Amino acid sequence: MVENSLSPAAITNNLDTRFIGQRVIYYPRLTSTMDVAKREAQQGAIEGTVVIAGEQTAGRGRIKRPWLSPTGSIALSIILYPSLAYLPSLIMVASLAVVHCIDKVTGLKSQIKWPNDVLVNDKKVCGILIESDVRGNAVDYAIIGVGINANLRLSDFTEIPPTATSLSHELGRKVSRLDIIRCLLAETERLYLALPGGESVYHGWRDNLATLGKKVRVKSGETTYEGIAESVASDGSLLLRQSDGSLTKIVTGDITLYQ
Repeated sequence: MVENSLSPAAITNNLDTRFIGQRVIYYPRLTSTMDVAKREAQQGAIEGTVVIAGEQTAGRGRIKRPWLSPTGSIALSIILYPSLAYLPSLIMVASLAVVHCIDKVTGLKSQIKWPNDVLVNDKKVCGILIESDVRGNAVDYAIIGVGINANLRLSDFTEIPPTATSLSHELGRKVSRLDIIRCLLAETERLYLALPGGESVYHGWRDNLATLGKKVRVKSGETTYEGIAESVASDGSLLLRQSDGSLTKIVTGDITLYQ
């Protein structure tokens, strides 16, 4: 299969969006799309500007962890200017958009591992990073970063842990990165524009969580909690039922599933 072009023209051509993806900046090789997107946002880039890299050499995930993005993967960042009220919902918008597009383009069923991973067959195929600059009650900018293991042969990368997978590995064939990216941009915009209409995005995100009902361990800061992941709040926080019966709200953390 010949890899589709990821040129701005190929991505934006007849793209069914109002603003997300109408301006695309593409780099064949880049340290981090997040860094370029941040610079673009600080310079007043139009909302919906997308930075895409064919390969990232210094990609990062949450807590500044490295994120491997070799040729064949998808690495992109989307610049948004949301109101402060919608900032906590961006992780829901992004992860739900990824789930919908994996299903639509590949037919694979995926789930969301709280707070920011997408899994296929219980293995990580996508990581999402949200970075923002907030001053007082105003959001200067927010950037959604998405990294998807698309066409990676896992045996070629010893750095990839056994808890990860790729779309091509699960399918047994390569996937169209162009189709996934175009779907992702359109679906992200659709969900983003739905935020003022109520809690539909929250409900969709919650219903696709692999975490709920499972026994988990969560490390949040210096504290580690164990219990049953009972539910999630509308702000994205995890509600953990501990062994003593207490219900703890965890805003962010790293989670390990026991079952």
